[in-house]
Amino acid sequence: MLIIILVIIGLSLLILGHEAGHFFAAKSFGLKVDEFGFGFPPRIKAWKKGDTEYSINWLPFGGFVKIGGERGEFEMLNPDGTEKNGTVANGAQQKTPDESRLFYAQPAWKKSVIMLAGVFMNFVLGWLFVSITLMIGAPQALIISGIQPNSPAAQAGIMSGDVVEHFSTAQSFIDFVNAHRGQQTAVSVIRNNKEINFTVTPRVQTAANEGAVGVELAETGTPREGFFAALGDGFLNAAIILWLTIGAFWQLIAQLFAHASLLPGVVGPVGIFGLAEETGKIGMVYLLQLLGVISLNLTVVNLIPFPALDGGRFVMAIVEKIKGSAIPYKVEAWVNGIGFALLIILMILLTVRDVSGLI
Repeated sequence: MLIIILVIIGLSLLILGHEAGHFFAAKSFGLKVDEFGFGFPPRIKAWKKGDTEYSINWLPFGGFVKIGGERGEFEMLNPDGTEKNGTVANGAQQKTPDESRLFYAQPAWKKSVIMLAGVFMNFVLGWLFVSITLMIGAPQALIISGIQPNSPAAQAGIMSGDVVEHFSTAQSFIDFVNAHRGQQTAVSVIRNNKEINFTVTPRVQTAANEGAVGVELAETGTPREGFFAALGDGFLNAAIILWLTIGAFWQLIAQLFAHASLLPGVVGPVGIFGLAEETGKIGMVYLLQLLGVISLNLTVVNLIPFPALDGGRFVMAIVEKIKGSAIPYKVEAWVNGIGFALLIILMILLTVRDVSGLI
């Protein structure tokens, strides 16, 4: 239960940090921010400071920010509160705030900074999480990352995710196995914080791409680093993760358009939650590392020039700059709505696949 709570807090922090980026950027430019919410409605409590309402809500999955004029609610009004088609808006009760403080009235460069601030915060959070794991350090461990079908390991009951006891490097385990080919050999693993002992008989002869025991191995663990060294190495590691993520998403897009299918290994919300929970069982430092990787993934995802994402809205700001006038709100709303619907469909497909994998 503790791991589940920590996973929820961690993933919520990534979303909240992204929204905080938009919030602080808008505030720094003096824009009117209507609300900053912790979690999602229904609301528990709210208070007002200046012209911003701060709310605490029941659904603890991140948060949200409402910037004045971002959704075009004032774009269709005259200064006296009447709609531009001549009718009265909300019984002539609505007053238009200073237009210079509304999002839609800002120049393209300010809109771009506000929209990309959330992406920047996800990078910063990812960098910090990765750096913290380097400051803490992690004991070296050898994890079984895959099991070959019909192998001695599969027949013995060894599973992916098991941590091999008494070995910290892949080569030391390989040397041990090679020295016991054809012999019944004891192998101990840690699974769900419990030690389990197995007896396997490594193959004497192996074919191409076939291991003597039939396991794929992954080495984990990092030595503890000082504060400044960890920040520097964390930044380099974050940059590498970003580059690898860009390559992975390029393959994902190519697979979708070329074969109309999803890449193996790509997971949705359910899969991410399950992966984070399993990682937390190995150790909290690995959960922090995973949260850093997820945050850096969000950096790349939100930069994709797709409607409804920050990258898509950034492209619209560039288009406004080129054409010399704002894109009508109704057009922007339709484009973002279609993009959002497509993203929801993708999430549903990923979720269905994640759930199918659990059954």
